[in-house]
Amino acid sequence: MYDGVKAMIEGEKALEEKMGIKPAAAAAPRVQAGPQLKSIADLTGMVDFPPGTKSSVSRFMTEEVFNEYKGQKDKAGVPFELMVLSGCQNVDSGIGVYAGSHDSYYTFPKLFDAVIEDYHKHGKEDKHVSNMNYQELVCPPFSEVEAGMIISTRIRVGRNLAEFPLGPGISKD
Repeated sequence: MYDGVKAMIEGEKALEEKMGIKPAAAAAPRVQAGPQLKSIADLTGMVDFPPGTKSSVSRFMTEEVFNEYKGQKDKAGVPFELMVLSGCQNVDSGIGVYAGSHDSYYTFPKLFDAVIEDYHKHGKEDKHVSNMNYQELVCPPFSEVEAGMIISTRIRVGRNLAEFPLGPGISKD
């Protein structure tokens, strides 16, 4: 019986090779999202997020996207897995994917384009128009009552030089 089964397996392999059919690969291991993921080495397969997870990475990092980009790095050397690790660890995050450098948007467009369009409602071909002439701003003064309600303000700028990595790709080097 054993010899017969082995002969059938060999016959199937020979037929697949003759017809140019690649043998079916074993299903890739899947990884459960959560704080147990400590490093990119833990992202050995597609991530399964718990029901109700709403982050952008959970919605737009499909198995196809993950398999296409896994093991790749952007031009700054930042691995794809590092860009999604935080969102895979923290299932309550809102976005969960962070570009490693400016090049990440071009190296991994299937994920970043979807996230940006969903979050900003701004398509890839759309153009953002800003009037940077401060003299044309329409900002009437605050009333005394309104001005008294303002305790502090803060402006945050989160950009970097194009030749250097962004947050996830920054190292001591």
